[in-house]
Amino acid sequence: MTTRPGFSFCICPDGKLLRQQVEELLAACPEAGRERHVFWGDEELPQKFWEILTLQGLFSNARALVLRNAHALPADVWKRLSAALSRPNPQTWPLFCLEGPWEKGQPKIPAHLAKLACYTFADSKGWVWRSPGLDPRSLRRHIQTRAKALGLNMEPGCVDILAETLLPDAAAVDAELSKLRLLAGDAPLSQDQARSISPTSEFNVFSFLRQLQSGQAASVWKSILAEQAKGEEPLFYLLAMLQREARQLWQVLSGEPVRMNPSDQQAKQQTASRLGVAGLAKLWDAMHTAELSVKSGRRSPGQALDALMGDLTLLFAPAQRRSPR
Repeated sequence: MTTRPGFSFCICPDGKLLRQQVEELLAACPEAGRERHVFWGDEELPQKFWEILTLQGLFSNARALVLRNAHALPADVWKRLSAALSRPNPQTWPLFCLEGPWEKGQPKIPAHLAKLACYTFADSKGWVWRSPGLDPRSLRRHIQTRAKALGLNMEPGCVDILAETLLPDAAAVDAELSKLRLLAGDAPLSQDQARSISPTSEFNVFSFLRQLQSGQAASVWKSILAEQAKGEEPLFYLLAMLQREARQLWQVLSGEPVRMNPSDQQAKQQTASRLGVAGLAKLWDAMHTAELSVKSGRRSPGQALDALMGDLTLLFAPAQRRSPR
């Protein structure tokens, strides 16, 4: 049995990968996490959280105290936490999940946390786990690993098709692979079957752009509000899909071979041709402006989303509705 750390930091922007890491840590020390309590850092921490963290019960029940979105905690709360962690409770294993976006391959740790004793001590002890989530290289490995776990055999070339099509989000990838396992049955997955999937089954970004092109602004906002209702932050989710779509439209415009659903090919060629080089450059500029405005602190994610939607509406508006310049 592995001796558990005094406390742990798990840093990853991908919620599914982060949850998997927490499960692996707890599985390695099963006696240390007989009870599990989960709280959220973007809500005010209740008194029960502090009691679990600091108080010892009459019975030696080991408890895992998982704090999601811990990066959202205010500076004064982190100071209180750091002081409490300096007097460890042997019955409680705190696990802090930092789930904010990364920049240039590095986690963006809040400045007030990065210099606290609890964080620097954990880092020196090797109690900090970091993962940037899925990138093009790790996405391929994740597809191969999950396909093997699901018993999904694939024809040569299928991994390349899926890596080009699927979003770099572990939950979305796992869901699509589960569907493909049912589709393939006992036979190996064919390339045609691999091409049949959309980048996401619930939110197709190209359909989203086509709604903008046809002037269906109400339908567009309905899709965004549906994501918000599920507790998702739509901005970065939308930006990830738009970046993939913009790359594909650029390839289409340049005449490069692109793997895509055959039913979308003609529509994407028309969209790429209508936008042209100047329009695609504006699309990239709008995305980068939205992302930078949040990371620099000038705008909240909601404000940046509103501005991005305004830029996209102007860029993709039907030609007859555009104002003359």
